[in-house]
Amino acid sequence: MKLLENSSFEAVSSGLQMLTGSSRIFGSVQSYSCKMTGLEKTLYKKLNFDHGHQPTDLQALSPPEHNFSVSPTRQYSRSMSGDDEPGLSLCDVISRKTLFYLISTLNASFQDYDFSAAKSDEFSREPSLAMVAASIDTYLSAAAGEQYNCLRNTLWRTIEDEITPKECDIYRYNPDLQSDPFGEDGCLWSFNYFFYNKKMKRIVFFTCRAISVAYNLMRLDSGSEEFPMELEEDYMLEEGVVVEE
Repeated sequence: MKLLENSSFEAVSSGLQMLTGSSRIFGSVQSYSCKMTGLEKTLYKKLNFDHGHQPTDLQALSPPEHNFSVSPTRQYSRSMSGDDEPGLSLCDVISRKTLFYLISTLNASFQDYDFSAAKSDEFSREPSLAMVAASIDTYLSAAAGEQYNCLRNTLWRTIEDEITPKECDIYRYNPDLQSDPFGEDGCLWSFNYFFYNKKMKRIVFFTCRAISVAYNLMRLDSGSEEFPMELEEDYMLEEGVVVEE
């Protein structure tokens, strides 16, 4: 996966670094080409052909957060049991090739982590763009209020210009606590969305988390050595400490 330079996304990502009364928001929007690097090609062959799989093989996904609405264009795996009704839909599915793109995007975005062993059931396919946008807006508006409201239109216009989200399949990464790069104590919420435009062979990755300022101030007061630098700056501001440059 190749990170595509986008000055508009850089400006939006900068705007998504927000300090509120109770939390610090860290957001990032990045665009990736689905062209594989040499290492990714090697891993892709190992995960597929060396184990007798094909890129078109389908894997089961987890149900989406809002699973009460179903898009008519979505594919589903079907029960093979003789006790089940013919054509009974069980769960949404993803091809191994698309799953590899999502995992490679995570590896490119979080380079201190290795997601190579991630399974398809750690991902979900979202029912609609409207639901995804509403979910994102709800998280950020509730946490950052007017700070986010001033950024919202620019954010969605920039995503529209880059990826045409109405033409995308939208996936969400829903890891367990051990796999979650945002699973640290003090994390109030997080989300990781992939806007995959198959025609453009491109993915826009939108990741965001909120960290409790109060929890991390408590950690710093207790003498914890593992304290993020950006949150230490918040502590200085909270305590009225002047940092000399």
